Amino acid sequence: MEINASKKTSVDQTLDLLDKNITDYQRLKPVPFEEFLNILNAKPSHILRNIFQAFHDMIKCYVDESEDTISRDVDKLTFTNYDCSRLFVEDSENPYFTDMLFANRFMKQMEYLRHGAQQNRIYIFYGPHGCGKSTFLNNLLKKFEMYANTEEGLRYEIVWRLDIKKLQDKDKSLSISAFEKLIQYVEKGEDTGSKRDSNEKIFIPKNADYIEVPCISHDNPFLAIPKEQRRIVLDELIKNDEFKWRLFTEKEYEWVFKEEVCTICSSIYHSLLERLGNPSEVFKMLYARPYYFNRRLGNGISVFNPGDRPLKMNTLSNEMLQNRINSLFQDSNVINYLYSRFAKINNGIYALMDIKSHNIDRMVELHNIISEGLHKVEDIEERVDSLFFALMNPEDKRSIRDFPSFEDRIQYIDIPYVLDVKTEVKIYNNIFGRHIEGSFLPMVLDNFARIIICTRIGKKSLALAEWIKDPLKYKNFCDEQLMLLKMELFSGNIPKWLKEDDIKSLDNKMLKKIIAESEIYGKEGLSGRDSIKIFDRFYSKYAKEDRLINMPDLCTFFNKLNDQVKRMIPHQFLESLLRMYDYSVLQQVKESLYYYNEEQIAKDIKNYISAVTNEFDSVVKCIFTKEEIHVTEAFLESIENRLLSEDMDKKRRQEIRNDVLKEYTTRTLTQEIMIEGKNITETRLFESLYDRYVHNLKKRVLEPFIENENFRNAIKDFDTDKYKAHDKRIKKDVKFLLDNMSRKFGYSTKGANEACIYVIDNDLANKFK
Repeated sequence: MEINASKKTSVDQTLDLLDKNITDYQRLKPVPFEEFLNILNAKPSHILRNIFQAFHDMIKCYVDESEDTISRDVDKLTFTNYDCSRLFVEDSENPYFTDMLFANRFMKQMEYLRHGAQQNRIYIFYGPHGCGKSTFLNNLLKKFEMYANTEEGLRYEIVWRLDIKKLQDKDKSLSISAFEKLIQYVEKGEDTGSKRDSNEKIFIPKNADYIEVPCISHDNPFLAIPKEQRRIVLDELIKNDEFKWRLFTEKEYEWVFKEEVCTICSSIYHSLLERLGNPSEVFKMLYARPYYFNRRLGNGISVFNPGDRPLKMNTLSNEMLQNRINSLFQDSNVINYLYSRFAKINNGIYALMDIKSHNIDRMVELHNIISEGLHKVEDIEERVDSLFFALMNPEDKRSIRDFPSFEDRIQYIDIPYVLDVKTEVKIYNNIFGRHIEGSFLPMVLDNFARIIICTRIGKKSLALAEWIKDPLKYKNFCDEQLMLLKMELFSGNIPKWLKEDDIKSLDNKMLKKIIAESEIYGKEGLSGRDSIKIFDRFYSKYAKEDRLINMPDLCTFFNKLNDQVKRMIPHQFLESLLRMYDYSVLQQVKESLYYYNEEQIAKDIKNYISAVTNEFDSVVKCIFTKEEIHVTEAFLESIENRLLSEDMDKKRRQEIRNDVLKEYTTRTLTQEIMIEGKNITETRLFESLYDRYVHNLKKRVLEPFIENENFRNAIKDFDTDKYKAHDKRIKKDVKFLLDNMSRKFGYSTKGANEACIYVIDNDLANKFK
């Protein structure tokens, strides 16, 4: 008994919790027209929105933007850096990643939705197989459905509550008892458990106060106000501000003053006005409820796949509701509750997934609707103001070639293959997991994406040929066709390696030419599906626990692919990519070696002077830095390699050490420090060594790395038992190098070590000497 009581308490608590937390039904409750006007007064820009304006607001809500110039000159063309992740990635089972070119193209088209000519057209997202069109549209519709059902995206629709008692009192020609009978029975009723004849009438509950008639076309409640009264009402309701000025003057709000409610609502309004004889009494029966979007129910959003068969019945009705209306108004011809499936998506979205099979017929059917904005339902003209979307592959364009007039109503928005390296990498991370980046040396995964993208970009560019007259001057950074440069520009980046005169010549006109060429790219080459398959093969083959994937792996893999894929990769592109990588990693090593600041240089020189003045193989404390020094050949050489020329032999090294010792004992210590009271940094010896150190360090930053065999061996022995035997100073230098590679360029310690070994084994310093 105690267990059962405990279970009952737990269940009760759960139900109480659900009762407390589930509140959606409250938000969806209709509100009287008077309260709706109060809401309109408080938030006019939210309430007075059609589907086009609401969709535009959704886009602006979910897309973050920041102005980034594609060049360093503010007078040149700017591209907006749109972050579409909240729109297409977050809360999505299958994220869609946009590159800069498509994001700018898409946002430009979405901006037009707020203009006056947005109706009477269909937006077709056009692109090759495997570019992600279906994922794009599904995520777009899902996010709009979420937005439309939030407070931010809320819009209202008409629902009538026909007051039975008021209309009964006004009906003088009918006795009360007879009238009650007419309105209280319907053709079919609730199942009470007993069998009934199909023709038997049953009564609705006697306490029913009204008959609720929803607007099947989802019209804005404000449109129930006669057109000639709307401007006066809005002038009274809305305060004088910027929105009011836009509302009364801009074309995007013409619908507020020109559109009419659907024929059902219009019939109800005029019938009530005739019966009640008082507009205020009519508006008391007018309610506003949130327009609830549900794609699965086809409410506000209808999506059709090519295999979805057309409905057998194009004309729909509600027999039970029609009977109640007929009973109430005593005339079946007054209000005809008849509509088509297009009414359910009025002020909503109608989408076709690929124009083939049954969707070809649906596309043809849309021709008249889009042209006129009207749809005939028997004798009734049904207005359709919806946002029409469709997806189309290149070969499906012939499906509408028999309708040349349709072309004027179509707005094509190209969805090409990804042309941005970072976006392509995001796709791999999404499909295979972010952990894959840890299997690659830095830049290698990006280079995989560059190889894929090079198959989607034209090999020749008239604009680039006009701009860059001598591509070979950038052979360490780019391929001869400048495809790698195009990828950078298409990502919104101006490479740092461009020369100043080329940057200056990249004016607004030239940049527009280059970007305009991108419109023809991304329609051929390796598709998104192809790239994922190829990456899967590559990663499965080369990902190992004991080593990271490097550039030779990448080049070997693509060189061994089948001829069909290899033909897509431009001639010598892999060689150019490898050269760019080699040069880049060499520069990273150089910058990581040049870690010394003035304080470090001064410390090295002080320690060197102190070491030279002490016995070889002794352990002493430097009188200037207080550091403990082990005076060894390796220690002296590690500093001398930054002080002396590369061809210095042991004899010459010894002569330099003797000169330093002599200068220190005869002048620096005895005269400048002891007599003149100078600090060691103010002495002639220190200044001479310091100048030489800085000069040679900048000139030959790689020399300690290349010429010093002990240093090279220490890198190779790193993280092994052999490493412990190396000189303390060399181990310190190696650690500095690896730490800087990690800190500055994102290498792991293991990756930094492998990159340094790669530079050594391939003799890159001499390759680019």
